[in-house]
This record gives sequence, structure tokens and C-alpha cells, in this order.
Amino acid sequence: MKNHLILLLLTCIVFLFACKDETIVNPTTGSPTTENPSDGPFAVDIGSSSIPYIVIDTKGVDIENEPKVPADMTIFVDQVEVQQAQIGIEYRGSTSFRLSNKKSFGIETWDEARNDVATSFFGFPDEEDWVLIGHVVNQSRNFLYDPTLMHHHFGYELFRKMGRYASRSKYVEVEINGEYQGIYMFMEKLKRDKERIDIKKLESTDTDSASITGGYILKIDKTAGGDININQPLSYFESNWEDDARYNSNISFRSNYDINGSKINFSPYQPPYHNQQYLETYFLFEYPKVESITAVQRNYIQTYINDFETALLTDDFSTTNRTYTDYIDLASFVDFFIINEVCRNVDGYRLSTYLHKDRGGKLNMGPIWDLNLGYATGDRVPFDAWVIDYNNFVERDPWMVPFWWPRLMEDPMFKTALKTRWLELRAGALQTSALLAMVDEVASNLQSNGAIARNEAVWGPLNYTQSVGNLKSYLETRTAWMDGEIGGF
Repeated sequence: MKNHLILLLLTCIVFLFACKDETIVNPTTGSPTTENPSDGPFAVDIGSSSIPYIVIDTKGVDIENEPKVPADMTIFVDQVEVQQAQIGIEYRGSTSFRLSNKKSFGIETWDEARNDVATSFFGFPDEEDWVLIGHVVNQSRNFLYDPTLMHHHFGYELFRKMGRYASRSKYVEVEINGEYQGIYMFMEKLKRDKERIDIKKLESTDTDSASITGGYILKIDKTAGGDININQPLSYFESNWEDDARYNSNISFRSNYDINGSKINFSPYQPPYHNQQYLETYFLFEYPKVESITAVQRNYIQTYINDFETALLTDDFSTTNRTYTDYIDLASFVDFFIINEVCRNVDGYRLSTYLHKDRGGKLNMGPIWDLNLGYATGDRVPFDAWVIDYNNFVERDPWMVPFWWPRLMEDPMFKTALKTRWLELRAGALQTSALLAMVDEVASNLQSNGAIARNEAVWGPLNYTQSVGNLKSYLETRTAWMDGEIGGF
């Protein structure tokens, strides 16, 4: 009888264990967890995805536009924790913040005392400033920019293949405070750094004729996203359209010439969206920062830009003499033209446009930035037209293309340099087969790892296969059109 009771007990124990979920080891903690995704380490089941997965925890504190709030950031690769960092996080963007339900973020890596600390992620060079960029999507308002999720990455990668610096980027999936946010680009923030925009550090004491020449970073852009009304509640930034055009002499200076190359005869820094704003081009001080740049340094770089513009307007292109090239690195202008035109970046030249000047050097265009509008999905400029001719297709946009680019295209010397460079690139990095292979590689990675499906479950359909096909068709058509136009120079 005793043996029968023991046998019955053993049978019950085996049955109970057989009815439980199979257990696995949680790679983030080494503790057991069930196969049920809701019991796993992430907000969604990522299966065997090899795309890095980032978990951000703000400990219940709401993210603001400014200042950054403290958070823990943990990075997983193949579901294994590979890196932890303390960070400060905030929302970023102006128009995209207002239009998109999927927000982008600015990140700083911090130490225990919340001081900036340089950190490397994904093998990128050490730095403390990073961004997480998501595609613009708002289903209720019918906004969907970049349905391929590769406009930024493709353009930056292409610019690097052209031998230029562009923000290093990595596809990741993001979870914040237990909620899955979808696919993002983890990218370097553009700033002065030996491994980013490599220019000389400019101290306030650098005022002699040699040191005052650099380095500088300027930006042609909207004013929102800077230090304007930063102490407002988050709701303010959802409708602060006037802050996009709130220029003042502290943060910027205005070109002396309008978009047609004529001298401006009305005063700068008028109220946002005044009836002559479309004629103006403003340059924002990006480096040195507004609070650091001295009056004499402001005057230097403003005078330098004016001297370049004057030379560009007054040079006689029927001769072989050029003075505007004394001020600019012509090759950088050529490459900036090419990347914006291949990507059909309708914001190009007039917004999110960076310029930099190193000590003792000339003015350079770039790096390229913000390419979500363009390619096959951008409007305003036809597929068979130059983006530099934006002003011919859009009337009185508050931000128009500066006169520089149409004027450069009047110069046979610039067009010769452009043709030479284009033919060189078309035999290498810009071969049609190379461009299409880049697209296929990204699309295959995102689809095969299930990331597209997970992103669509949160943000709605992308019609991904069709969108990727449209991008490839666009690249073939656009580069062929450019072959014809540039070949005729």
C-alpha cells in the first residue's frame, strides 16, 4: 500500500510540472522566466531579432521639451544586455514634434552627478550627445513621412561613401517606460568634435587675426528647437509656430542680400512671418554657442559671409577670374549639391542646413542633416527639376532657397567641377546598382527581423514593400535624369 502511495505522489508531481510553461533563462538578469512574451524582459516579443533593443526608464518622471530628465538606458543585442548608461532625455524637433505622434528625443550621457560623460555606443566614437529619430506619423491628420524608414540613414550613409562626414546611425527598437515605441535611428548629434564636425575649438580669447578665423558652425534653419521659450510647459510646444521664425541679433544674423541677390533695404528681426520674411536668409550661431561667442567673433564670421556673397554676386563668369572661391571650399559645395539633389531633399539649402569653417580654412557646406522629406515622397519640386529651383515652384514660403545656388549654376567653373565629380561618383558610390543594393540591405534587415511588423502594429501600415519599390524606382529615375542634365553641361 505504501509503495502505491509513493507511486501516486510521484505521478502527480510529474503531471504538475508538465502542465507549467517551459522555463528559459532571462538573459538580462539570469533569472528564470516563462516563454510567454508578457512575462519576458521587453514590452513586445522580438523573437530572434538581431536589431538592438533599447529600454529607457525615467522612473515615472514625464519627459519634457526642456530640461532633460534623468533616466536609465539599457541596450540589448540578441536579447542579451550589452550596455547600461545613465542619461538625460528630452523631446526634440519643432515641426516634427507638433505633427508627429511618434516623438524624437535628444539624449546626453551622464555620470552620477548628472555631468556629461563621453560614452561610446555601437562602436561609435565617444561623445555625450546623441539623438533618437523616429519617422513622422499622425494617422488622424494623415501625416506619414518616410514610409521606408530609411531616408535619414540612406542619405547619411551615402554622404559618408562620398568621403564626407555625416552622423553615424544605427537602427534600433525603443521601449520607454514599458511601452514599445517602434523603430528609431540612434544617431550622433551634429556638433564640434574631432570625430564629428572636426574644426578647431574657438575660445573667447581667440581674437587675433589668425585664431579668430575658426572654427565656426552656422546653420540656416528655423529658430524653434533652440533656446527660445524653453521654460514653457510641454503643451506650449505643440502649437508654438511663431517660435519657428523668432530671429534676433543674439542668436543669428541676416544676409545683406535677399533670395534674388538684391540688397535688402528693410530692417532685420521683424515679427515672425512678416510679409517680407520670404526674402530673408538668417544664419544661426551653432558654434561657438550663443552664450560663448564674443562680439568680435560674431562680427568676423558675419563679415566673412557677406564678403563671400558679395564676391559671388559681382564675379564676372564670362572670364576665368574668380574671387568667391577665395571664401569657400568649392568641392564641399559640389558634394552638398549632389547629396541634396539625389535625395531630392525639399528642405535642402533653406532649412537644417549646416555650414562650418575651420581655423585658417574656407567655408564648407555640411554635414547633411534631416532628410525625412524628399526622395519619392517629397512634394513641391517636380521629379525632373533641381531642388535649388525651389523658389520657382513655391511662392513666398517663409524659408526660401538662398540666391547662392542658382547663382553658382550660372558659373561654368562650378558646373565643370560638378560634372567631373558626378561622373566620378557615378562610377563608384553612386552607381545605380550600388544605390539599389543599399536600399535592399536595409529593407531586408528590418523585415527579416520582424521590426517592420512590430512598428506597424503601433503606428499603422507603411505599405513597406511597395514603399521600398517606389524608393528604388525613384533612385533609378532621378539619377538617370541627373545624368542627362549634368552630362549636357
